[in-house]
Amino acid sequence: MRVTVWGDTVWDDTAGGSAPGSRPLTVLSHGTGGQALDLAWVAEALAARGHVVVGIDHHGNTSTGPYLPEGFAFVWERPRDVSFVLDWAVEALHVDPARISAVGFSLGGYTCAALAGARIDATVLQAVMDRHVPMPPLPEMPDLLDQLSHRYPGPALAGVLAGAGESVADARVSRIVMLAPSLGALMTDQSLEAVSVPALVMWGDADAEAEPVSNAQRYASLIPGAQGASRGADVEHYWWLADHPSGESLRHAVAPEIVDFLNRS
Repeated sequence: MRVTVWGDTVWDDTAGGSAPGSRPLTVLSHGTGGQALDLAWVAEALAARGHVVVGIDHHGNTSTGPYLPEGFAFVWERPRDVSFVLDWAVEALHVDPARISAVGFSLGGYTCAALAGARIDATVLQAVMDRHVPMPPLPEMPDLLDQLSHRYPGPALAGVLAGAGESVADARVSRIVMLAPSLGALMTDQSLEAVSVPALVMWGDADAEAEPVSNAQRYASLIPGAQGASRGADVEHYWWLADHPSGESLRHAVAPEIVDFLNRS
């Protein structure tokens, strides 16, 4: 069963067959400019194995609503979205608060890492915003920096960015899965090395949007005990999305691995 609650999508196939408080909960975080349904293939596989799954459409950064520059730039607000949803879901959906996981694609992969304690290097982020360090191409909002300069003139933007490096970890999240994660180069080594939850990192070697060496492979190499693997030399970034025809076999193959990883005790 799939329903929409408060703009978020909930998958629940148990139909009341489990005792209240016994079901695991998994939260999904989509990629830049995407939507929760991009990861429906993960949700359906997890729901079939007893998980309650909540897919978040991140405000200002989702195709289900208007794009906002803040939604693309202030990425540390995404983990806070998840924490807000958890406050509601643990009680309303009658799940086990000790069995909460997060799965994310691309920028959603960063979201998962941040929930586990990864922190942005605010100095590097400021350099990107000041155009001293090039920003990767952003097809959904190519004029992001211009929009931010207009909305936050002078020192205003620096004031907003000052808290970007703070922890947005949520101790309720006990496992994370990162699919073709981005923003790896923005994370501090120390925070990645301090992540203590089990992590599964997957990527494709043909990913031109979130280049694996500075993203997925960096997460996998620095997070202690992380399981990391390429899913193929030809696998591209958007093959992970539910409606991408070239990724059908990829998604079919990795869905059981994700379920098994999240169901481990």
